[in-house]
Amino acid sequence: MALFEVNRYLGDDDSVNERPEASNILDQLKQQAKARKKKHGRELEVKDSEITVEDDQDVKECDEPVAGEKVETSVEEEHSTKKKKKKRKYKLSEIGEGEDNVNELESDAKKSRIEGADSVDDDESVRLKKSKKHKKHKKTKAVDKTVDENESSVVENIDDDMNEVLDNDNDDVNDKDVTVDTDDKDKEDLTSKSEIGGFTVIGEVQKNKPTKVQRVLPDWLSKPNIITADLTIDKLPVTDMPGLADDLVEKLQENGITYFFPVQKQVIPALLESSLTGFLTGRAGYRPCDICVSAPTGSGKTLAFVLPIVQALRTRVTCEVRALAVLPVKDLAAQVYKVFQTYCKGTNLKVGLLTGQKPFTAEQHTLVRKRLVGYHSMYDIIVATPGRLVDHINQTDGFNLSHLRYLVIDEADRVMDEVKQDWLLQVETAVYKYRSKPGHLAVSSCINMEMPLQKLLYSATLSQNPEKLQQLNLFQPKLFTSVVKAQNRSVIKQASKTKSISETNAAKSDADSGVVTHDSDHEEDKKEDTESMETEETKPTKSGDYVGKYATPTSLSEYVIETTSSQKPLILLHLLHHLKFRNIICFTNSVDTTHRLFLLIKLFGDIKVKELSSSVHVKTRNDMIKKFMSGKIDILICSDAMARGMDIENVNYVVSYDPPAYIQTYIHRIGRTARAGKQGSAFTLLEDKEFFHFKKMVKDAGKGRIEHMKIDSVDLEPFIPKYEDVLKQLGELLKYDKTKKRHTDKKQRETKPNT
Repeated sequence: MALFEVNRYLGDDDSVNERPEASNILDQLKQQAKARKKKHGRELEVKDSEITVEDDQDVKECDEPVAGEKVETSVEEEHSTKKKKKKRKYKLSEIGEGEDNVNELESDAKKSRIEGADSVDDDESVRLKKSKKHKKHKKTKAVDKTVDENESSVVENIDDDMNEVLDNDNDDVNDKDVTVDTDDKDKEDLTSKSEIGGFTVIGEVQKNKPTKVQRVLPDWLSKPNIITADLTIDKLPVTDMPGLADDLVEKLQENGITYFFPVQKQVIPALLESSLTGFLTGRAGYRPCDICVSAPTGSGKTLAFVLPIVQALRTRVTCEVRALAVLPVKDLAAQVYKVFQTYCKGTNLKVGLLTGQKPFTAEQHTLVRKRLVGYHSMYDIIVATPGRLVDHINQTDGFNLSHLRYLVIDEADRVMDEVKQDWLLQVETAVYKYRSKPGHLAVSSCINMEMPLQKLLYSATLSQNPEKLQQLNLFQPKLFTSVVKAQNRSVIKQASKTKSISETNAAKSDADSGVVTHDSDHEEDKKEDTESMETEETKPTKSGDYVGKYATPTSLSEYVIETTSSQKPLILLHLLHHLKFRNIICFTNSVDTTHRLFLLIKLFGDIKVKELSSSVHVKTRNDMIKKFMSGKIDILICSDAMARGMDIENVNYVVSYDPPAYIQTYIHRIGRTARAGKQGSAFTLLEDKEFFHFKKMVKDAGKGRIEHMKIDSVDLEPFIPKYEDVLKQLGELLKYDKTKKRHTDKKQRETKPNT
C-alpha cells in the first residue's frame, strides 16, 4: 500500500484507463485474506468438536502471552494498539512493511483463535464461535482501517521523507506475497538514477562533456599554403625570381628593393604560371585558379599582384581595360595607383584612377574616347573605388569591361562587407555582356577559347567564412595565409621588445623618469587579464584551424596600459613629454574625439600635432602625410579612416587612445608601424571594464603574448596643474567653434533658396 502512495505521488497516473497498481495489490490482499479465513475456519470447526475445557486455570495459562508473539486479548486492546499505530510515522525506507503488518495481524488472529480454542469447554463452544466470528469481523475492519491509516500517514509525511526516497531510489521494493507484472517492472526501470516518475534527480546525473564539433571546410580553406610572417627569414633575391622580366628586376633595384618577402616569393610565381602562354588563355587552355592572400600588414601584398599583371599585359596590342583593382577608400586607391604607374613606366600600358577626386564628367572624358564607329578605351589598368566604378558602368557610354582579365580586390574583407550597389554583380554582368561565361572543360569549349577572368583577393584580415567567400563566385581558389609558430614568435618578440625598450630609454632626456616597467608588482586580480594575454599558437593540424586567425608582423611589440578615462590625456602627454616619443599615429573611435584631443595637445604646447580624419580634404590630408613622413609633425590624431592599407613611412609608435571594437580594426591599426621588417611598437589604453572584451578578442584571433606597461600616477602629477588650465581653455574654444558652426549653417540655409 505504501508503494502505491509513492508511485501515485511520483506521477504514475499518466493513463486514466489503466488500473492503479495499489488497487491490484489491495484486491490480491483481500482475496488472500478470504482464502485464509475459509481455511482456518474449517480447522477451527474440527478442533472445536474435539476440544474439552479442563478447568479455568488452563484457560488462564492459555491466555498468557508467549515469548516472541503478539496476542490481542480483547477488542479494547486492539483499539488502543490501532491508535498508537495511527500516531506512529512511517519512514519511507520501511514502505514495504505496510503489507507485512497486515500479514502479522492476520497471523496473530489465527494464533489467538487456536490458543483460545484449547481453553474452552464444550458448553462454551457456541459462545466462543460467536465471539470468534465477531472478532474476525472486527479484525477485518481493523486491517482495512490500518491500511487506510497507513495510506493517509504516507501522504501526510511524503514531503518530509522525499529526500530518503531519493537516497534509496535504487532499492527495489520486495513483495513476497504479490507478484509484480513485467509491465510494472519496466516502469520501475524507467525511474532510474536520472529520473523518477518524471522528476529529475539533481546531483545524480553525470554530465558528459560535449564533443567538439569539427568544422567541415573545403580543402582550399582547410589546407592552405602557409606563408611565414617573419620578414627577416625566407627572403628571395629579386634576381632569383623565376619567370620575372629583366626590366622589372631593374626597376625593383632602382626603387631599393633587393629581396622579395615571403608572400611575394610564393604568390608571384603562382600568378606568372597562369600567364606563361599569354594572358588571353590559361596554361594549356585551362582556366586559371583564383588567388586569396591573407598576410600581415606591410608584408608586400601590393607588389605581389602589380608585378605579375604588368608583365602579363605588357605584350598587349590594343588598349582595352584588362585589369581592374577595387579598393575601399580613396587614399588606398591612390596609393595602389602610384605603384602601378611606377612599374608601367617604359611600357605602353596606361593606368587610370576612378575615385571621385575629379568631377564625374572629367573622368568620363579621360576614360573613353569616341570614334567614328564606337568608342576607344584610354586605359589598360583601372584603379577604382566600388561606388565610383558602378557609376561609370551605368552612366558612361563606351565603358567596356568585356576584355577584363584580372579583377583585384584589395582589402577584400572590407569591400565584401560594404557591398555598395552590389558592385561585384554589376562588374560580372558587364564582363560577360559580350562574351560567354566559362563552363565545364569539354571538346566543344576548346574550339572557341574564351579569355578567363581571374580574381585576386588580398587583405591582412581576409575573411575565411565560406558563406561570404561563396558570394565572390571563386573558381578552384588557392589560399595563401600566414601562421607564426609559438616558439618563433616568443623568441622574435623578446628580441624586438629588448631593442625597443633600449631605444626608448636612450631617447629619454631625463634619466630619472624611468616609468616603463613590466607588470611584476601588478595586482593579482589583474594579472590574468593583462600580464599573460597569450594563446596556444601551435601548428594547425585540424580542418578549420586557420579560420579567424590573424598574424601581425613579428617585429612589432604590443603593449596594453591600464588607465581610467580621466587619465588618458595625461598618459598621452606623458608619452610625448617625458618619454619623448615621436612619429606617433594616435587612433580614436570618433571624429569628435579626434578634434578634442587635437585641440588639447595643441593648447598644451611644445608638440607639433595635426588632425587627420574624414572631414579633412584629400589635398590637405596628403600634405599632412608628406610632412609627417619628413619629420615635421610629431603626432597625427586620426580616426579609423587612416587605419587601412595606408603605407606611411617612419611610423615608430601607434597609440589606440580608444580601444577598437573589432579585431580587424585592431590588426589594421597596429599595422601602420613595423612595416617591411622595421621595428615598431603599439600601445592600447584600456579601462578596467574593457579588459575582458579585449582579451577575448585577441585570444579568439589566435594572437600571441601582449605585454603590460605600467605607468605610475606619480609620473602624471607634474602635468595636472597645466592640464586643468588647458581644460578650461578647451571648453571655451569648443563653445566658440560650436557657435561659429551654427552661424555658418544658418548662412548656408539662407543662401540656398536664393540660388
